[in-house]
Amino acid sequence: MKRSAAAWSFAGVLAGFTGLAINFALTEWFNQPGAVVAVADFVRDHSPAGIVNWARENSGKKITIPAILLILTTLFAVIGRAARTRWWVAVAGFGAVAVLGSIAVLTTNGATVTRLVPVALGYVAMVGAMALLGERLRQLQSLDDSHLFGDLWRGRRRDFLVVVGAVVGVASISTIAGRLFGQDVRKQKEEQKSLRLPVTSPVIPAGARVDVDGVQPWMTPADDFYLIDTAFSRPVVLAEDWSLRIHGMVDREITLTYNDLIGREGVEAWITLNCVSNEVGGDLIGNAWWSGALLAPILAAAGPQPGADAVLQTSIDGWNCATPLDVLMDGRKAMLAVAMNGEPLPRDHGYPVRTIVPGLYGYVSGTKWVVDMEVTTFDQVDAYWTQRGWGELGPVKMASKVEVPSRGATVPAGQVVVAGTAWIQHTGISAVDIQVDGGPWTPADLGAAASTDTWVQWKATVDLEPGDHTVTVRATDADGNVQTSVRADVLPDGATGWHSVDFSVA
Repeated sequence: MKRSAAAWSFAGVLAGFTGLAINFALTEWFNQPGAVVAVADFVRDHSPAGIVNWARENSGKKITIPAILLILTTLFAVIGRAARTRWWVAVAGFGAVAVLGSIAVLTTNGATVTRLVPVALGYVAMVGAMALLGERLRQLQSLDDSHLFGDLWRGRRRDFLVVVGAVVGVASISTIAGRLFGQDVRKQKEEQKSLRLPVTSPVIPAGARVDVDGVQPWMTPADDFYLIDTAFSRPVVLAEDWSLRIHGMVDREITLTYNDLIGREGVEAWITLNCVSNEVGGDLIGNAWWSGALLAPILAAAGPQPGADAVLQTSIDGWNCATPLDVLMDGRKAMLAVAMNGEPLPRDHGYPVRTIVPGLYGYVSGTKWVVDMEVTTFDQVDAYWTQRGWGELGPVKMASKVEVPSRGATVPAGQVVVAGTAWIQHTGISAVDIQVDGGPWTPADLGAAASTDTWVQWKATVDLEPGDHTVTVRATDADGNVQTSVRADVLPDGATGWHSVDFSVA
């Protein structure tokens, strides 16, 4: 009987993913990085800066794991097909995959040799599943054509399908169990519900909203707040286990626990955050009510030594950034935040503690799950994004955008409302002007600003005839500087340029 290469390839893929499912279940149970996530992290951290920057701007994180799984699928199929004539290929091929996974796992932050146990058991599952499937396939395909569709053929085919069903069942149950396990995730959620933080609920300042349909909410809900980080699997950190070490060029090393932090005098503020990757007119921006403790007095208590000019912040997952020391201590509301919009930080936004620094892009300041701060000098550190070609200091650049009308919209002729937002944190916006079809600049009305650290909403009304039109916006900051029209890419330190929207009047 003909030996089906497709059946052997299928067996290899099924065996391979059964091992991955076992690994996933075990790592979720023990709250460890899974092998696939570890490989994705390894690829991210060891790729050339150009590729990493391309990935950052082109949803690279979203495609990395699917790409790895696609490569593994192909590899597993090749292993399975080769195993039909050489049984040891499965042992060696799956072994090579396990070795690569082990290397990646051992490079994760806080890795110990015990993290290899789920990799080893996943490898055993791969080889075991391939052995069971391969044995049934050999028995079935050893029959000559005279047995085709006969009782013996049907019996062996049934045996093969039973084994397939059993292996699929193990893989499925393991995957579901991995989803359900996450014991630390459940414990974290219970902890968040039980917290009684000394924070207040957000109250939007009177007059801040221009009340134009289509303009994004002045306060961004946590679920809608943009998410940019390098974590393929976001850390699960309990407040009861959290601590922050402040060390380096200081007179006194300090270690803060969560209770120490919330026991300090609190600070609350409306602060707008936007990503350095936000293109002109982009939506990687949000405004929230942040609560926490000021960083300046904490750093002052540590006693920075002469010559120190940077604080290297490190997340529990190993990501880091270098923040100018003088910015953290110049009186702005740079804080260790514990709450967002009156509730404990969501896990995705850094629970239990993250850093917020008004006026700086997050890639040099906004460390989620922060656990370490080393007072140092810029010439002694090589932070994650700056070593990949991004600017060292990262001050936020002035920006504005048109949100109403939306691009390509059709609106009625006559009085047309144009509206949007503008921002330059820690300086503030003093004026916004719009221009229609290259004509004169017209002042817009501004909503109230909670502080210089937030965006402002604006609106204007213009009389337009039917036809196609283009509206452009520019802002002026509190120091009288007008937003530049020069177009610049997000790399190395943020985009610039005026935002324009084309629309039609009917």
